[in-house]
Amino acid sequence: MKIICSTLNAKYIHTNIAIRYLKAFAEPEFNIEIAEYTIKDPIMNIVTDLISKKPAIIGFSCYIWNIEETIKVVKMIKKIDPAIQIVVGGPEVSYDVLEWMENVKEFDFIAIGEGEETFKQLLTELNGDKQMENVHGIAFRKEGQIKINPQRNKLDLRELPSPFRFEEDIPHLGKRVIYIETSRGCPFSCQFCLSSIEVGVRYFDREKVKDDIRYLMQNGAKTIKFVDRTFNISRSYAMEMFRFLIDEHLPGTIFQFEITADIMRPEVIEFLNQEAPPGLFRFEIGVQSTNDYTNELVMRKQNFEKLSRTVTMVKEGGKIDQHLDLIAGLPEEDYHSFRKTFNDVFAMRPEELQLGFLKLLRGTGLRLRAQEHKYIYMDHSPYEMLGNNVLSFDDIIRIKQVEDVLEKYWNDHRMDFTVEYLVTHTFPSPFDFFQDFGSFWEQKGWSRIGHQLEDLFKRLYEFLETKDIEDLDVIEGLMKYDYLSRQKYKPRKPWWGPSASYDKAERSIIYQSIIQTPTQLGQNFVDLGLTEKDLFKHTLIERLTFDLDKYFSEGKIEKRGTTILSYFDSNTEKTIIYSTPEKG
Repeated sequence: MKIICSTLNAKYIHTNIAIRYLKAFAEPEFNIEIAEYTIKDPIMNIVTDLISKKPAIIGFSCYIWNIEETIKVVKMIKKIDPAIQIVVGGPEVSYDVLEWMENVKEFDFIAIGEGEETFKQLLTELNGDKQMENVHGIAFRKEGQIKINPQRNKLDLRELPSPFRFEEDIPHLGKRVIYIETSRGCPFSCQFCLSSIEVGVRYFDREKVKDDIRYLMQNGAKTIKFVDRTFNISRSYAMEMFRFLIDEHLPGTIFQFEITADIMRPEVIEFLNQEAPPGLFRFEIGVQSTNDYTNELVMRKQNFEKLSRTVTMVKEGGKIDQHLDLIAGLPEEDYHSFRKTFNDVFAMRPEELQLGFLKLLRGTGLRLRAQEHKYIYMDHSPYEMLGNNVLSFDDIIRIKQVEDVLEKYWNDHRMDFTVEYLVTHTFPSPFDFFQDFGSFWEQKGWSRIGHQLEDLFKRLYEFLETKDIEDLDVIEGLMKYDYLSRQKYKPRKPWWGPSASYDKAERSIIYQSIIQTPTQLGQNFVDLGLTEKDLFKHTLIERLTFDLDKYFSEGKIEKRGTTILSYFDSNTEKTIIYSTPEKG
């Protein structure tokens, strides 16, 4: 009996831990083959590959991001070979089970909830007496009727076998994100989240988890993401794991965690700031909203003051990048309230700020009570909200415009100094900048085309030219600095073009001055020991209208012509920028 466990990941770099747990738990009685694809793969290619394996049973792991494509695959498989038994499981099909069975006739079985023991017992019956009534936690068809068996008790996670010890996975560990869990469940009751449905938190065996991490690192894993909903719910447990990872990590490894920031104690952060190597850890923090009434309606307990303290302390430590999440569309959060939420969170300057939109997931309390706030939402996955009693569809479109430019101009860190100046000095608030620019971006039709790096600078400058900005020359100078400091090699065509640069004669004079008196750019420049040939080949000079050094050291703009020289070091692929007042 050939058995395949399959899924369609969002991207190639992702891996699915669920089907590996199924495989590990089913052994040695059943030998399961793993087959992973992505939602971008052509359906025909996926079906061709699966059918060529001659399976008797195929299990699919289903989520909001892959359910539509998975159904297409399943329907095609059933047309080609109706004898293949289709089993689906995962969070997307564990709720509204009767509806799924009625609407997708090609589903032979649904494994509901935690699937390891359920799937193995189902395989046992399919390979034996076929008494499906004996299998807890499945939906199945019998004599034209849909039957749903009650779920089984929760597993003892300490007894689960490792999902990481398959030889066929070893060649891929260094190329993909590896997901690991040390617990299941969540102590909180946020009504928009599926994790709130499971009561309590259960833990895996700590020493087994550590052994798995050692194994993964020794076999090349570089990015390991913990999928625990609240990694730091137990301070002692989190501290033990942090200590272990600091002590035993291998160079180049990154560990990512979802943490609840307002319960993280200052002494834990101080420990991380002192002990953790830079870049080893990455935190994902769900803020969602800073509106107290909204948080109360979704049963979300959050102390924003303590959250801010944590984020600020971590940022000041300079060791850990932070990714903060917002959700637009939560109950009673209108456009103006969301603007405040955005500005509250942006004020902390997280390395990444993810702006998402509420999805009314099957099984969540918010979906069950959607009418209380007059929610309208997509009938199909991802069930994204389209409006409610305080947020219109037009408001949602405006916020999506913010999301578009936020990703390109903040999260990608292409022009940090420019954006910082704009949101601090030029626009009333960070949200106003991203909203104004996002609306302009959409009006120009730029959201529908691709962009080179130079295009992003040109488009921002084109937008700023439409505004009545007195110090546009300062912003242009910061844009030049951002652009040049991000380059690995000397650019052939800078975004500002030749009109804003020195002409050939002026350049020659400046270069001769530098050659004769290199100390004017400081001792660090002198230590480079550049020849005249190096200067012309590996440097670029530009004019600014203000004193760049004074701005960086004191935060003040002094209008004073300044020459900046960018040295593009081909050995290190880094750019060093020096500045000096223009010779009058």
